[in-house]
Amino acid sequence: MNVLETIGLPAALEQLAEECCELGQAALKLARLIRGENPTPALADDVARNLAEEVEDVLVVMYVLDLIGECPDIEQSPKLRRWLDRLAQEVV
Repeated sequence: MNVLETIGLPAALEQLAEECCELGQAALKLARLIRGENPTPALADDVARNLAEEVEDVLVVMYVLDLIGECPDIEQSPKLRRWLDRLAQEVV
């Protein structure tokens, strides 16, 4: 199954925008934590892990949009697999 063919270009671009916003929020949270200004109760490990997850989310959508070349790590990403599984359930 091809995500882009299934959901269409506009929906994929919307997904990219959403994931980019979430990545920005994760980066801002980590910056707050590093600076120690405007403290957050979040733990450093959790914030760093969330940032990495958001980066992966953006890369998955970029892969779907063919904005990055072949990438075995992304092709095997659990996030991409879950997305494909959800789409397959909707099509059935």
